Amino acid sequence: MSRSPFYSSLACAPLDIHADLHDNLHAEVWHAHTLAMPVAQVLATGVEELDAQLPGGGWPVGALTELLQAPNHHCEWRLLTPALVHCGTAAVVLVAPPHIPMCPALAAQGVVSQRLVCVHSEAAAQRLWAAEQALRCAGVDAVLAWLPQARADQLRRLQMAASEYNRLLFVMRPNTARQESSPAVLRLAIEPGGSGPKWHGDMLHVHVFKRRGPPMAHALALAAPHAELAQLLAAAHYPSQVFESHHALDRAAA
Repeated sequence: MSRSPFYSSLACAPLDIHADLHDNLHAEVWHAHTLAMPVAQVLATGVEELDAQLPGGGWPVGALTELLQAPNHHCEWRLLTPALVHCGTAAVVLVAPPHIPMCPALAAQGVVSQRLVCVHSEAAAQRLWAAEQALRCAGVDAVLAWLPQARADQLRRLQMAASEYNRLLFVMRPNTARQESSPAVLRLAIEPGGSGPKWHGDMLHVHVFKRRGPPMAHALALAAPHAELAQLLAAAHYPSQVFESHHALDRAAA
């Protein structure tokens, strides 16, 4: 007796379902020995050596990236400026930056001071609230927030807002937070390096210790992207004025 077409189609169904599941889940599943495929947009860091170590080849857009460093070290601008130049022309919101941004150095690389919006607050709850509201604003390209005491659940809330509104989100935290759990898809430890006094070195050591892929065996030693920027950043050797506590939104002074 010939086999019914009905049973033939049923017999093939599991194979088709398996193939569909494989295709749909391919971007969501990653193997420990390989970098994951990007599930969303990425933005090139501006440094090829670093891009090669990040899933998708750049900073994840719509996701939380954490930058951890030692107290009194502020290398985030050296790492993030190239990407901020190319992320758009809308605002870059700075939530509770510890020092006044070096606007001449940023402008020399293409981040004009008119794009910088600073929110000053010493209260942890207000910093978190401001960061979340900034992520929800239509005229914002990126949010940089200094949140040394943020908990995992609070960071998860920011991660969800960044994902919903497809924003770049970078959170700066102390390196003591390295052992804490975090919802960030990408976590990096950064510190200045090179010969001579630390702040005069033109190298930056970057260790990607959390990513969707195998752990990095060694930190990257990255050179300053441009000689002009390296010269301006030498001013970091001198004390910077610390923001006073305010509770308003203003533009960074040029």
